[in-house]
Amino acid sequence: MTSNRRAASADFFVRAKFANLVASVSLIALIALCLAWELRLAPLQPGGSWLVLKTLPLLAPLFGILNGRRYTHQWGSMLILAYLTEGLVRATTDTGTMRLLAGAEVLLATVFFAAAVIYARATRPSAVTTAGD
Repeated sequence: MTSNRRAASADFFVRAKFANLVASVSLIALIALCLAWELRLAPLQPGGSWLVLKTLPLLAPLFGILNGRRYTHQWGSMLILAYLTEGLVRATTDTGTMRLLAGAEVLLATVFFAAAVIYARATRPSAVTTAGD
């Protein structure tokens, strides 16, 4: 019985750690994409645009996500929905390179959202108690 509990506990921590890693990587990739998109790849105006400032809100949850803070995963998953919405709108209205970049933004935002929700769910107090029993 004890070995089953240890296995469940180990599985719990591996799943939470993997979800945190995926959330971290996708958030960093989204920040890099937003910067590259608005400064070099397909800015609205030649030479870059002020739309690059949309990257700033993504920096707010960065350190909390990297440190595995549950609360940051919770509110970060709500923040990322704005980027998902922007990506969906631009993917359906823009053309060419902007459409591809918008698709990448949608993909990264979706991956971050899923990973953040999985991490928040896996680290909730009742899940930790259940895995540790």
